[in-house]
Amino acid sequence: MMMDTLKSPARLMIVSDLDHTMVDHHDSDNISLLRFNALWESNYRNDSLLVFSTGRSPTLYRQLRKQKPMITPDITIMSVGTEITYGKSMFPDDGWVQLLNHKWDTNVVTEEASNFPQLTPQAETEQRPHKVSFYVKKDEARPVMDALTRSLEKRGLDVKIIYSGGIDLDILPKGAGKGQALAYLLKKFENEGKRPVNTLVCGDSGNDAELFSVPGVFGVMVSNAQEELLQWHAQNAKDNASILHASERCAAGIIQAIGHFKLGPNLSPRDVSDIAEDVENASPGYEVVKISLLIEKWRRAEVENSEMFLSNLKDDCHPSGVYIHPSGAEHNIREYINVLRNCYGDKEGKQYRVWVDGILATQIDSDTWLVKFDKWESSGEERQGCVVTTILSTKVFQDSDWFTWVHVHQTSLEQSGKNEWLI
Repeated sequence: MMMDTLKSPARLMIVSDLDHTMVDHHDSDNISLLRFNALWESNYRNDSLLVFSTGRSPTLYRQLRKQKPMITPDITIMSVGTEITYGKSMFPDDGWVQLLNHKWDTNVVTEEASNFPQLTPQAETEQRPHKVSFYVKKDEARPVMDALTRSLEKRGLDVKIIYSGGIDLDILPKGAGKGQALAYLLKKFENEGKRPVNTLVCGDSGNDAELFSVPGVFGVMVSNAQEELLQWHAQNAKDNASILHASERCAAGIIQAIGHFKLGPNLSPRDVSDIAEDVENASPGYEVVKISLLIEKWRRAEVENSEMFLSNLKDDCHPSGVYIHPSGAEHNIREYINVLRNCYGDKEGKQYRVWVDGILATQIDSDTWLVKFDKWESSGEERQGCVVTTILSTKVFQDSDWFTWVHVHQTSLEQSGKNEWLI
């Protein structure tokens, strides 16, 4: 959800590290990430907050978004908790910047660090206004950190040094860090009377430890968590029942934690055996995710090639409903569904996936919803996206809401190859 639509406290705020936590770099099919995306967009996007908290700079964060099927967070904390931005446009939190300026001088940090030959500077993109980053061997890290801390204190600076991943050394203002950035956000929400009902923090490495130290939050260390985080947990929080060491990797571990702590639904639509028949979770978000997954399954030949499948899709559409293709061509929705006949199995055995991002559903009448979202398709290295604006009408049948697609308008976001957009 966009920050300005948050009228009441978030039902759930998830604050997650990215690399090896939300994103599994050992999963080329991105299954766990796609499972989380579908769960979030269908069940949480309308009343909860998603926060990505990463050591990556804005440059490397944007690179990751191009490489992986990631949805858009409401808040992004980057550069090991030194930058906080909001929404898709990523506008910065000026109050956070002012706080970090206290007893901090990037030039002095760089000058003092140059006295340690064990330190190798990271790429220029990783040197940020409130973060100076190096590589250092594991066995040399502790002595360097202790000596460097003393030398910076003598220069009148108040800093903290974080070592993670067995190689990355980041020097930050003392008031910075993933944990402090989260505490700042929670206090900000509290001052507005909007502190989230529940907060779940998720991590895998040493620079995530601070997240687990924030009072009043639930935490999950994914099953593939590094030794440095497990060691911190054993020494500082082994009896804390609010922290789970998941048995699942990465995003799958986050889904597991949602269920373990009973924070809300944790069955992803991607895990539903017959999503076409699932009416218990009826909502505009679930409807959008459901249709996108049905089309993915059809093109991957994971459902039966039958007229019944197409007929059921047509039943979800208004007889006079309009579909406007990104090219500008206008079609009757039900007639356009016939195009799917020629697409059955055309992506079978390929890395073809469909996901939706940023579902914003607005009820404009007692039985009518205006829904806007981004839809993405990827096939191997190729990716295409479009903005979708749709009108859904609802009717109650056997105590469940059934949705009918009345109008669909798609506008291309990004293209590679020919347009393949379907409902």
